[in-house]
Amino acid sequence: MHILFVTGEYPPMQGGVGDYTRELGRALCSLGAKVTILTSERAVQPDCAEFDDGIRVLPAIRRWDWAIWRTVRGLAADLNANWVHVQYQTAAFGMHPAINLGPWWWRRQALHTAWTYHDLLVPYLFPKAGRRLRTWTTEYPAMTADLVVVTNEGDRLQLERKGRFAVSIPIGSNICGRKLVPRERAMRRKARGYGDGDLVLAYFGFLNRSKGGLALIKTLHQVSQQNQSVRLLMIGEQFGASDQTNLDYLQEVEKLARKLKVDNRIQWTGRQSDDEVAADLNAIDVLLMPYEDGASLRRGTLMAGLVNGCAIVTTAPQAPLPELQHGRDVLFVAPGHIDALTEAVLSVSQDPALRALLQNNARLCSRQFGWDEIARRHLAAYAAQSQPGTLPVP
Repeated sequence: MHILFVTGEYPPMQGGVGDYTRELGRALCSLGAKVTILTSERAVQPDCAEFDDGIRVLPAIRRWDWAIWRTVRGLAADLNANWVHVQYQTAAFGMHPAINLGPWWWRRQALHTAWTYHDLLVPYLFPKAGRRLRTWTTEYPAMTADLVVVTNEGDRLQLERKGRFAVSIPIGSNICGRKLVPRERAMRRKARGYGDGDLVLAYFGFLNRSKGGLALIKTLHQVSQQNQSVRLLMIGEQFGASDQTNLDYLQEVEKLARKLKVDNRIQWTGRQSDDEVAADLNAIDVLLMPYEDGASLRRGTLMAGLVNGCAIVTTAPQAPLPELQHGRDVLFVAPGHIDALTEAVLSVSQDPALRALLQNNARLCSRQFGWDEIARRHLAAYAAQSQPGTLPVP
């Protein structure tokens, strides 16, 4: 099996889709598959290496325009690839519709085509392009690809309501799980400037409007009114490489922190190694992830918190999420409900037994999201769809 992944971002570019594609590619290689990555020219590997842990990386695309159709077809033929698999996020392909129409054309060139939706956000196309056209462009690959993968049940149901079948395969954590012994944990906290008595909240990942950065700052402010020892550790880069509009949102968050006079309680780690991220996640008291659209299995940041045994306070999912139970694995509150977020954080901080329960069950829960299992499910989905059938009507 040879899979040609097409992705708008790939490490060392910053972004969850790129990290996901690398981890999936590694897991597929470990199961005997061959993996090639076609991606942006900005994803040049360290020392200009062609291979990344067994994955062949081709950082060859300057613009994701109509030329991508023939580029992918020619490369797939040269590689004798069994599948062309697009890892799709709206912002990662320059908002150009060529990638959305690609599966329609590639299937007519006898290429098996798969498509993973990392979100169903509608793109900006051109002035006066209405939402109906933009939604059609986003969902068109679900009608034309041989295999459609979504990362959460909510997206699967959204497509199903429109008569479009998709396979739901959750993402895993791109951060490996660690478990610090008490002495190591204390040393990590000390290195960050925190004492044993400090209440350390953390947020992990890039900031954007869907992730609740403003709610995060408001909750920090309210908690500080009742616990003067509270601190907030912002783990990772401030914003990703694919969507520069997130910089505006970051500035809003920083402005609010200054207005509420909690900016001196916030520490930003910046970019760091996966092992350092895992150490920080083990050192904090509460991981606060107030997603505006609710918790979802498409959130790699949430997965990282689970695999590292964090006591997690997050927002209630909008779609069924039976894998996570309130009060057992995480604490759910309504999106945007600052009082409820504050109460949940304080309840974890004041109840060691509850914190220990959430931490232990988070690790147990994360076992169902291992990359080997995710890769096996992909191989099974490829096999199930490998026989050519009647092409759907565009």
